[in-house]
Amino acid sequence: MIGSALRDGLYSFLGLLSLAVLVGQVVVLIDAALKREDAYRAAGKLTKPGWLIILTVAIAANMLLGLLFTIIGVVVAMVYWVDVRPALKEVSNSGGRRQGPYGPW
Repeated sequence: MIGSALRDGLYSFLGLLSLAVLVGQVVVLIDAALKREDAYRAAGKLTKPGWLIILTVAIAANMLLGLLFTIIGVVVAMVYWVDVRPALKEVSNSGGRRQGPYGPW
C-alpha cells in the first residue's frame, strides 16, 4: 500500500517535471524563432535555422525517447538561453539606438 502510493507520487512528480521541461523547451524554441536571422550572424552564433532544428529535435526526442533525451534537451535549451539569447539581445539592442543613463532616447 505505502509503496504503491510513493511510486504513484513519484510518477506524478516526474510527470509534472517532464511537462515543465517541455514547456520550457517550447518557450526557448519560440524565442529563437522570433529573433532576426542577421542577429545570429552578427553575434557569431550558429544560424537561426540551425538553432531551430536543434531545438525542435530536442523537443521531439524529449517527447518520444525518454529521460536521457530529456536531459540532453534541457542542456540544449539552457545553452541557447544562457549563451545565444543574451548575445542576440545585445546585437539587436545595439542596432543604432542611443542609450542614455535612463534607457534609449
